[in-house]
Amino acid sequence: MRKALIVAHGQPGDPVPQQNAVEALAARVAALLPQAQVRGATLAMLGALDIADDKTLIYPLFMATGWFTRSELPRRLTLSGAARARVLPPFGSDPGLPGLCLALISEAAAGQRWSMAQTHLLIAAHGSGRSRAPAEAAQQMAKTLAPHLAAVSCGFIEEEPRLADAARGLPAQSICLPLFATGADHVTDDLPTALAGAGFRGLTLPPVGLAPEVPRMIANSIRAALSERP
Repeated sequence: MRKALIVAHGQPGDPVPQQNAVEALAARVAALLPQAQVRGATLAMLGALDIADDKTLIYPLFMATGWFTRSELPRRLTLSGAARARVLPPFGSDPGLPGLCLALISEAAAGQRWSMAQTHLLIAAHGSGRSRAPAEAAQQMAKTLAPHLAAVSCGFIEEEPRLADAARGLPAQSICLPLFATGADHVTDDLPTALAGAGFRGLTLPPVGLAPEVPRMIANSIRAALSERP
């Protein structure tokens, strides 16, 4: 049976909860892929990557093709004895992601009886001091979604403009979309702290990576990759 491994960053200070979360996600994806063995791992969990080998398909649960997917993940796979494992494009590059984001925003606006044309969208993202890729991915998403909304802006956890600064002064008819693949500390701690400090009065959605449609998106990507292999 073909093997696939969904790899997330995880939480270095407390690796178990996010390891459990990615394993639960892998189980949901596996239910849609009976032709493959799908498991989950995080970079933060010691030894988690050791279940991979050179024939394992690696699905990065990251929002951009940045330093982690280009450098750190291949390095860690090499150390785990899976240097030749095929690494797929990350979750953030899925062609269905913009449509999913738009659907989540539209549903949230409808629930508030808000017109999309009068609603401001704040994209909350990680950013990075190592690579421009995460910020560029968020900005590209903003550009894609902008025609559907009154205005779209981005705020970041680890670079300028900081999330608190981007959120400050936004109207009450605003939606914050966390462009994160998992629900780790940046989502549970940093994001609400920044929004509260900014006096953000709008609606904050769950991170896009926790949307119910995500397991099927991942399964479709892995299925397509498996069909390409001899």
